[in-house]
Amino acid sequence: MSFISLQFTGSEDVSSQPTDTLQDKLLGGLLAPGFDEGSCLSRYQSSLYRKNPLHKPSSYLLSRLRSYEDLHKRCGPYTKSYNRTLKQLKSGHNASSTECKYLVWISFSGLGNRILTLASAFVYALLTNRVLLVDPGKDMADLFCEPFPEKSWLLPTDFSLKNQFNTFEQKSPYSYGNMLKNNILNSSTETLPSHLYLYLAHDYDDHDKLFFCDQDQALLSRVPWLVMKTDNYFVPSLFLIPSFEQELSKLFPQKVTVFHHLGRYLFHPSNHVWGLITRYYQAYLAKADERIGIQIRLFETGSGPFQYVMDQILACTLKEKVLPEVDRSRSIVSPLGKRNLKAVLMTSLSSGYFENVRNMYWEHPTVTGEVVGVYQPSHEEFQQTEKHLHNRKAWAEMYLLSLTDVLVTSAWSTFGYVAQGLGGLKPWILFKPENQTAPDPACRQLMSMEPCFHAPPFYDCKAKTGIDTGALVPHVRHCEDMSWGLKLVDGHHEL
Repeated sequence: MSFISLQFTGSEDVSSQPTDTLQDKLLGGLLAPGFDEGSCLSRYQSSLYRKNPLHKPSSYLLSRLRSYEDLHKRCGPYTKSYNRTLKQLKSGHNASSTECKYLVWISFSGLGNRILTLASAFVYALLTNRVLLVDPGKDMADLFCEPFPEKSWLLPTDFSLKNQFNTFEQKSPYSYGNMLKNNILNSSTETLPSHLYLYLAHDYDDHDKLFFCDQDQALLSRVPWLVMKTDNYFVPSLFLIPSFEQELSKLFPQKVTVFHHLGRYLFHPSNHVWGLITRYYQAYLAKADERIGIQIRLFETGSGPFQYVMDQILACTLKEKVLPEVDRSRSIVSPLGKRNLKAVLMTSLSSGYFENVRNMYWEHPTVTGEVVGVYQPSHEEFQQTEKHLHNRKAWAEMYLLSLTDVLVTSAWSTFGYVAQGLGGLKPWILFKPENQTAPDPACRQLMSMEPCFHAPPFYDCKAKTGIDTGALVPHVRHCEDMSWGLKLVDGHHEL
């Protein structure tokens, strides 16, 4: 992530701005004032593109974010504390009295996964008073601005373990689960290593999953450097760890707002990506009376378009009145009076679904007399994770979807999860087709805007036995689009 250069000037005269305007600009206090606006236009301009938020961050979350920023400033890259702890890492010596402890996030999987896992890692860093450092990998250049004042969150290129990241997997010598499995570590171990790897990817095993147990968190808290590799939004299972429960409730009284708040706090599009977003928005979406987002993500082989998917899209959007019906018996409608304009933003690797929907509203008038414009920014045909421009377009499209009023997304898609969370939207989700057949019903509206944890543990840490972790507390339930997944809800829903 060759992030935009970090400049914190403190020169912004916030005292001259109306309080309401400043609060909107700072997203209700989520953002710290004082950044150089020109280095990251999206940071303070994003409020101009969103409606007044329904969900306000808690005062406790705001105070903890300011405290974290102070910690990051004190312990970030190349500070005295960082250099001192780095020496311990290189020596292999674990000094439990170290002033600063760190969580290193390894760049892994697709862009949607990375955004969700970075947010998860930051929640964990907040809960454990660790400094989050981000490995940018090779393919996330120029996507995001720096989120914290004065000190970068990027892992320095000379970090001593960096050359091991590509080979890190479950059986790596310092993998926590592997060390437990081989009885190298246990709860009574007195001498701990200076670093441990946390393997939390979707194929992790029962020993790796002990990360979500209280007694294991007690052990991990004594290790100065934790290095995390994951492709999962694992926040729901953090809510099931007793020692974190009270802090999480104070941070997020509305439990369904975790990614909504932290996504807007952490992920500010770089100036290059912000240009893609704002130019497209102003050209195609700004003048609409209603903006509708439709995100299509298929996991079948081949890019499509497939007729059964098209059937499902129409079955959902027309039945749920997301899109208006067309009148096939008439060629025109009366031109008198102002017409309500709906702008439909479609994202897909294929252009076929967009062309079908666009042609439908081009060839026939709507029964309501509304005018429908249909747009698709790109169609890359297949996912190209390591291409810089592909990632820029993907990030721009996620963000554009988040600016819509009504959203339709695809099951299992982290791309859709990011859009719904940033936008504070509860989308209609298209169920995953089976046997190349459109499912019936085609979709349902989600209980909450929170992403789904696709690979949660099903384990009772005290009883040391299997358990349904989606039935323990009212605010952690199974996902609508993945029956074994977990997500945060407001506590009043039943599946």
